[in-house]
Amino acid sequence: MSKPRLIGHALETTDPGIRRRRDIPEDLLREASSRLRIVALLGAILWFSCPLIYHFAQGALSHGAQPWYVVSGADAIAAAYVLFSLTIYWQVGRSKAPPRVQLDRGLLYLVLVSLGIGLMWHWDPMPHTHDVEPTFTWVGPLLLMFAAILPNPPRKTLVAGLLAASMNPIGMLIAKARGTWDFGPWTNVLLMHYPDYILVGISVVISHVVTRLGQKVSSAREMGSYHLGELLGRGGMGEVYRATHRMLARPAAIKLIRPEMIAVGHEGEGELAMRRFRREAEVAASLRSPHTVELYDFGITEDETLYYAMELLEGMDLEALVRTSGPLPVNRAVFILTQVCQSLAEAHARGLVHRDIKPANIHVGRLGLEHDFAKVLDFGLVKAAPGGIELSQVTAAGIAAGTPAYMAPEMVRGEDIDGRADLYALGCVAYYMVAGKPVFEAASALQAIARHLNDTPAPFVERAGVSVPPPFERLVFALLAKRPDERPRSAVEVAHRLAAIEIEPWTEEKAAEWWRRRESTASRGSSAPTQLTEAP
Repeated sequence: MSKPRLIGHALETTDPGIRRRRDIPEDLLREASSRLRIVALLGAILWFSCPLIYHFAQGALSHGAQPWYVVSGADAIAAAYVLFSLTIYWQVGRSKAPPRVQLDRGLLYLVLVSLGIGLMWHWDPMPHTHDVEPTFTWVGPLLLMFAAILPNPPRKTLVAGLLAASMNPIGMLIAKARGTWDFGPWTNVLLMHYPDYILVGISVVISHVVTRLGQKVSSAREMGSYHLGELLGRGGMGEVYRATHRMLARPAAIKLIRPEMIAVGHEGEGELAMRRFRREAEVAASLRSPHTVELYDFGITEDETLYYAMELLEGMDLEALVRTSGPLPVNRAVFILTQVCQSLAEAHARGLVHRDIKPANIHVGRLGLEHDFAKVLDFGLVKAAPGGIELSQVTAAGIAAGTPAYMAPEMVRGEDIDGRADLYALGCVAYYMVAGKPVFEAASALQAIARHLNDTPAPFVERAGVSVPPPFERLVFALLAKRPDERPRSAVEVAHRLAAIEIEPWTEEKAAEWWRRRESTASRGSSAPTQLTEAP
């Protein structure tokens, strides 16, 4: 059976007018540019240790005729480059420059370090002889190392390499001008260091290979009409990437589900999983609530990786929000929960159960001019309730559904479920938002499941020292009832009960002010997440 190609809506374009030269992916460039710090730190260590070791070795070989502690002008050069390398290390760590700029700085660092080697190599007086022998210097290994770990275009590598290899000849010419070495005709400077120039050619070949590998990664990351960019997050089932539609230039987030997460041990099982995936993605794409993340496209690649292309969201999920900012006030929790109910109400009316409602799958942020706008994520992994749309979720082919800390007891017992299983998880989410802690602490998934089956949740004031309006606490505890028939009947009913709680409302003005303060903090160096970061 041949491997399936894309079966979603995003098909590969054949229009040569929109093809463009691929570059190395942005996240790989960023990772590579960060290596410049490592190179600079290593450089500082070598500039300090190598002259010191040289002095000890020279003293030992001369049997004490030349004391090891005698310093020269070459040692002053080494000391200057220790400080220079540490400065580069510090500046790269603080710089917000794009990765390509950082890599260009790396090439400049290569040239300047080569100049230091050229000066140091030829600083001390040499025998006044015209005899010179071809030799390799430390510049050669530097050329190969920089080409391998700092991926630059071959043309840039060639120019920087030629400049770097020329620093030793320049050091010789400076030595002749200082009168410390009469090496004869000026052509000897090139003859002596031609091995370094040969290594320039090798470094260009290495650069070409590294660049091609990066371009192949970029090509492999193309999902139909979408081109994958930087990695936004990684989870238990796959990764989330920033992506761009090549024709519309529309930003998106693409979730990949790794092939190994789908059991394909029996013949035909993988194909069945893909058919189910397509049917369920089509249903998820049909959901129209503004509080359900919009699904643009879906597909399956040649290596059987499933992917969803969704709207790229600005903000953070509830898990990150509570983790970085602490528990939410009740009025803000009510505001967000009401929006989540709107998303669930539509899905439940279609006979669909989300099955993995949790803080990481509820995103809040800015949408247009609205703030604290909630979006429910991962509706691509829904399952039909009994009597609903006839679907069998991909979990039937091996993907486990649900998160133990938010799983309804009937799901644990393997019983038929309906929308009330999502309402139980919503109660867990509400508890987490206001208490800042999950309903039940557990050391393992099995312990969490056991506690959801058997234990009674503690009141907010007892669990977290938080006083909440009694109607809110009663609603949360009703959602956390062990038996489905003891919970509210629908998400619509939950929304009505939330609206009936007499509490100072959380307004758009308050939400906008909160996000403005957060953005101000982030601009001063906060590392709180600002994009969709949770992988499926």
